[in-house]
Amino acid sequence: MKYEEAAAEECDLTCKGTGENLQTVKSAMLNMDSAVQMADWFKAFSDPTRIRIVDALRQKELCVHDLTVLLDMGQSAVSHQLRYLRNLRIVKRRKLGKTVFYSLDDAHIEQIFVQTLQHITHT
Repeated sequence: MKYEEAAAEECDLTCKGTGENLQTVKSAMLNMDSAVQMADWFKAFSDPTRIRIVDALRQKELCVHDLTVLLDMGQSAVSHQLRYLRNLRIVKRRKLGKTVFYSLDDAHIEQIFVQTLQHITHT
């Protein structure tokens, strides 16, 4: 990063702030536990494989085998990613006999995914 860019990220040494009462902002901010949960949730979306799994499940409910075919990955690797996503309540599973089907946990997941996709693709 250039020095000018780094300097633009900081206040001037003589800055005294906005002079606003920041208590209302502070009281409306997330508590630390919620911030940690949200950071963990976003970490789940930091892996391209997990993004592709969510994208596939956005289309329809799929079994692990279907996901291995779509992602061209081994069942163990896909199952590991699904477990990670399930622990964060991003996906849910449904068992039918010996087959396990996965889908998005709720509509919020798809909404966040679609909005993020729209954000990165708009010009």
